[in-house]
Amino acid sequence: MKTLVAKQRSFFNTNTTKDISFRVSQLKKLKRLLKENEAILNDAIYKDFKKSAFDNYTNELALLHSDIDEAIKNIHKWARKKKVRTNLVNLPAKSYILPEPMGVTLVIGAWNYPYQLSLAPTIAAIATGNTVILKPSEVPENTSKVMANLINKNFDPSFFIVMEGGVPETTELLKQQFDKIFFTGSVPVGKIVYQAAAKNLTPVTLELGGKSPAFIDKDCNLKITVKRLVWGKFLNAGQTCIAPDYVLVHDSIKDEFLKLMVQEIEKEQFSFDNGNYVQIINTKNINRLAALLEPDKIFFGGNYDSQTRKFAPTLMHNITFEDAVMQDEIFGPILPVITYSNLDKAIQDVKMYPKPLSCYIFTSNSKVRDEILKELSFGGGAVNDAVMHIANSHLPFGGVGNSGIGSYHGEAGFRTFSHYKSILEKPTWFEPNLKYYPHTAKKLKIIKWIMGLR
Repeated sequence: MKTLVAKQRSFFNTNTTKDISFRVSQLKKLKRLLKENEAILNDAIYKDFKKSAFDNYTNELALLHSDIDEAIKNIHKWARKKKVRTNLVNLPAKSYILPEPMGVTLVIGAWNYPYQLSLAPTIAAIATGNTVILKPSEVPENTSKVMANLINKNFDPSFFIVMEGGVPETTELLKQQFDKIFFTGSVPVGKIVYQAAAKNLTPVTLELGGKSPAFIDKDCNLKITVKRLVWGKFLNAGQTCIAPDYVLVHDSIKDEFLKLMVQEIEKEQFSFDNGNYVQIINTKNINRLAALLEPDKIFFGGNYDSQTRKFAPTLMHNITFEDAVMQDEIFGPILPVITYSNLDKAIQDVKMYPKPLSCYIFTSNSKVRDEILKELSFGGGAVNDAVMHIANSHLPFGGVGNSGIGSYHGEAGFRTFSHYKSILEKPTWFEPNLKYYPHTAKKLKIIKWIMGLR
């Protein structure tokens, strides 16, 4: 690994990756590989999750195609020198900012959306002109293997390579000197990555998670709310970092809300055969989710099968913030329902938790919307929808506090993998004597005038 990092650094220092035409050609190659091998990618993710070709395209591949197209279209603009104003004290001169790639980067992907969460930051890193070592999650072994096969056979390892492996390999990678590390995963592992990066003063972007709330106000369009909420929560069987983790429902509409939720879940007929549901990633996580169930609080669902790794969409009611299901991010198809009558109190309860990655507000009342948006700090979210903000590349995606550091998608991804050099360029035909010795009262008076201290 040390040798590989050294080879990538040597290649980066040739300045090949700084050529925009090189970046574009590599992005086009990656897109071509994804399109030509879509059937292989579908087969691998089905083996890991039973994820359908429809869901694989809409949840993963389509977003990657979009990311590549947007980068190719805008890369010249994003990489352009940006002129800025020169202040009076530096005149005559011109000032500008130059984006440059960081260098050798490490991208550590997550298992829940193995293609999208590994390759989306990789696309940003390539567009910016970096070299990339990609470490996909080893948990879905088939998707990890297919990414390694496709990329390592078609890219120069001095520029872009996939390194497979588990904790030992990742630990060894983190000992190396990188210029940027991008990690997507859990908060505990994010802390380990952050600590390892600190030893080399390596900048880090952390895309983590947390308990993302959804507020269901009495003034919402309840039918549309339920339809969008059911889709957002049970997409990927709830194994989505920005899935609504729990809902806060106004007590006046709780019964109707639960009734419509059951109807919508039954209408959707979530199953592997229908192609709209996936397996829980492994038995360990099935057991973890099962331990969160309290039989007397299950309103609907609660069934699971350790053999097939299917966990039914589940609603839990009469939940309090003290229950086991409210202590950590659920990351599965269990939706706790908490009622509230006082919005201020509900907001304060949510504030007891670390800042979440997402928050969703379902209401037609602008005062309710504005109060929640003003009071709560979270990475990003939506009003009257769930999850779909991730599909808008003009919205930087990332967490805050415990839910992450930094953001990406679209130009935000380019910025994440760039260093912006600030340059002051002065001519030599004129040089005032004010800053030079001897220092006099008259010079000081003029300097104060120039700097606005008069």
